[in-house]
Amino acid sequence: MGKVIEGFSKLSKSEKIDWITKTHFKDTKLAKKRLEQYWNNDSELQKSHDEFIENTISNFYIPLGVAPNFLINDKFYSLPMAIEESSVVAAAGNSAKFWSTRGGFKTEIIETVKVGQVHFLFYGDSKKLHDFFISKKEELLRSTDSLTKKMDRRGGGIQSIELVDKTNRMNNYFQLHLRFKTDNAMGANFINSCLEQVAKKFLALSEKENLSKKTNKRLEIIMSILSNYTPECIVRASISCRVENFILNKNGSKGIDYAKRFINAVEIANIEPYRAVTHNKGIMNGVDALIIATGNDFRAIEAGVHAYAARSGEYKSLSNAYIKDEKFCMELTLPISLGTVGGLTKLHPMANWCLELLGNPSAEELMEIVAVAGLAQNFAALRSLITSGIQKGHMKMHLTNILNQLQANENEKLAALKYFEEKSISVDAVEKFLNKNTFK
Repeated sequence: MGKVIEGFSKLSKSEKIDWITKTHFKDTKLAKKRLEQYWNNDSELQKSHDEFIENTISNFYIPLGVAPNFLINDKFYSLPMAIEESSVVAAAGNSAKFWSTRGGFKTEIIETVKVGQVHFLFYGDSKKLHDFFISKKEELLRSTDSLTKKMDRRGGGIQSIELVDKTNRMNNYFQLHLRFKTDNAMGANFINSCLEQVAKKFLALSEKENLSKKTNKRLEIIMSILSNYTPECIVRASISCRVENFILNKNGSKGIDYAKRFINAVEIANIEPYRAVTHNKGIMNGVDALIIATGNDFRAIEAGVHAYAARSGEYKSLSNAYIKDEKFCMELTLPISLGTVGGLTKLHPMANWCLELLGNPSAEELMEIVAVAGLAQNFAALRSLITSGIQKGHMKMHLTNILNQLQANENEKLAALKYFEEKSISVDAVEKFLNKNTFK
């Protein structure tokens, strides 16, 4: 512990494991056994997993569940969800079933533009820089022809390029702001390659025309990178039904009462950031689970979505609810950049399987399905909150995890599941129940 190891990445897999288990664990044999338990028996499959990232020593599994009965734009889907949190898959399935008899989910793609930027410093006359950019704009775009040829044929490629002056925020700071469409690819590598080519050409042209001199650093490229903020790559999912049909349980309450409570719950998330964060986290339970299952980058989506939620300057709800023409309406708008070709979507067998389960959707169709998963999760969470409370359903799903944590046997599990059907669940309560009773 505390000692630097040189050349760790050059060690074999078994050598890495030997060093880790001997250095960090008391029981070396048990530590090795845990890692090996999660290796795939298919050596070729394991090899492909080992090559996804660096310094791989094992696999880390999370459950893959399926939520059926999703009626999306008049077509039924079963949604794959990779997630470890109890009750998420069940909640999604319950929402799907509820709305399958009320018209289902509707979606629309609003836009599919993504952004990349070349960030640079310029120490000269900004008017001269602007005139230079205008004169070289087409040449900059042409410099990427070899990279964009295939994407252009599919209706994608670079949509625009602009010079942006940011010197009011940082001395000498400018951007080349490029907008892209990437068809069925998420497009990160494509966008970054184009940006680096544009930056290289921009610098070369500036030096050729004496706009930049290395001796006094009149133009300095800092970096070229896509943005995971995608406010122009937008999808909307919605649900609606007549207010009188909006009955959440059989206690005789009127649909209008539930509708108003839903609307108030969403409005609270619009005006109270503390609530908005948890409200949106619930949405992302559904979104992330589907994104992970299909081999997409949930971290990029999370970053972009939460930036979008704060675009007004205050963090707000991503969803909205209202009554219009005597109908309860709820909708969710998300900025999502996804891919169905390239990366793990093809390399990971389970990601490939999940995409086939969804009917091998295009990137736009997957955007729509993911937005529906988020809306379904949001609806389910609010439904619980305004009726029985979130803990009743969540803790029942969590009971099995508690029993496993306490190492209960099968008879104890069966007895506990029956006992806690109508009782409050906590780790302490379950532990007391197990200690107090004798099971045969």
